[in-house]
Amino acid sequence: MKQYFLHIFLPTLAMMLLLGCHSYPTDVKQVQQLPAIWPDYTEVTIPTNIAPLNFAMADNDVKTIDVMVKGSKTGELHVNGDYADFDVDEWHQLLEANKGGKLTFTVCAEKNGEWTQYLDFQVFVSEDEMDAWGITYRRIPPSYEIFSKMGIYQRCLSNFEETALIENTQIPGMCINCHTANRTNPDQYVWHVRGQHGATIMNIKGNEELLQARNDGLGGSMVYPYWHPDGRYCAFSTNKTTQMFHTAGRKRIEVYDSESDVFVYDTQTHTILKDTLTMKSDWAENTPAFSPDGKWLYFTTAKREIYPTHFDQEKYSLCRVAFDARTGRLGEHVDTLINTTTTGKSVTWPRPSYDGRYIMYTQTDFGYFSVWHPEADLWLLDLQTGETRPLDEVNSSRSESYHNWTPNSRWFLFTSRRDDGLYTRIYFSSIDRNGKATKPFLLPQRNPKEFYGLSFYSYNTPDFTSRPIEPHARELGRQIESDERVETKILSVH
Repeated sequence: MKQYFLHIFLPTLAMMLLLGCHSYPTDVKQVQQLPAIWPDYTEVTIPTNIAPLNFAMADNDVKTIDVMVKGSKTGELHVNGDYADFDVDEWHQLLEANKGGKLTFTVCAEKNGEWTQYLDFQVFVSEDEMDAWGITYRRIPPSYEIFSKMGIYQRCLSNFEETALIENTQIPGMCINCHTANRTNPDQYVWHVRGQHGATIMNIKGNEELLQARNDGLGGSMVYPYWHPDGRYCAFSTNKTTQMFHTAGRKRIEVYDSESDVFVYDTQTHTILKDTLTMKSDWAENTPAFSPDGKWLYFTTAKREIYPTHFDQEKYSLCRVAFDARTGRLGEHVDTLINTTTTGKSVTWPRPSYDGRYIMYTQTDFGYFSVWHPEADLWLLDLQTGETRPLDEVNSSRSESYHNWTPNSRWFLFTSRRDDGLYTRIYFSSIDRNGKATKPFLLPQRNPKEFYGLSFYSYNTPDFTSRPIEPHARELGRQIESDERVETKILSVH
């Protein structure tokens, strides 16, 4: 009898407590306007494997929000509380059942004891998969010279689980940056540690090598990487980076290179392949990227200016040079795809789609370190037609940068400062067969308004990953603290 009583009473008590925590819509006033929600998920397109699009009202005086979600094909969800908090499993069931359809959201909000119902809005469920388990990124605090707490993390896209791959609390006093996988494959990645025990860490199918961070014959460190699709080669830039602070205007910081070149590294022979085509003394080559078939090496290049007085005159063009993976050699001449003398602008961070159709890049007024440029926008170059255009569907009045593609080239992510102009956050968008992108949506969080409102971290160099990486931070930290390093050789080929 006692067990029966508890079986009936406890669920009933729980329901009573739940109902007592929040009110439900009564005497509802209807208005002819969309709800002002945060994040703004109205009219976005999402994949079926994305975490729930939890949201709150932008108005902090709203006490309770009531949301009904109905699928165009079948199914519905109902939530009520301080913010819309959808059950992960129920959310994915609804998305899967409405793939290729849409979800209609009906939002009611309580403020000052009165309920208001807004116009419905839609979220479209794409037929195209976001073929990735999750994403990786660096998360950094607002510091300029001191390596305060930072780390490289991975995040499952289907829920809200985040895992630290390495944090600099395990290697105190060092900077961690630039985690790059080969076409989202976690079997092969590279990243850097800067500081007293600096190193370039390369992982190839579980075999980890710590390369010397600097080679005197190169004149600097191995900086911005991009893998050749066959995995043997990796292109890098080598940079001597300087930063300065603006005293007025919209820009706070300017980052420029007093020297920069592009080279190819052979992982099998530990050889740096220097070529004068991408290492010209009067030019600054930067931000390399291989084509998905491995036959071309894209990079940006600018005529060197007088630093720092003429920093705003350095403008990069987009170029490419043939690459032969059999010999590890570049071709004989360089093609210019986008010329700054024609556009008057600067190209940075070229990222080819993996299907070979497009190159997405960031365009700024000058320079290449676009995160500090409010005018930085994403552009799309169609390699079939040669046409290029701004991605107005996703751009904002603030900086867009650091973009990457899913393996099927149907989705991309990028960082943006559109929310407050201070912190970079990750956004996603899909792109159709005609190169038209959808309205971007912010990386979902369990309680997004609270999470982003209390976070003083920016997301940096994000990319997709096809599956999770097994963390081994303790062993890796021991290796980094040691003096064990693989020496690299120099081979000049022109």
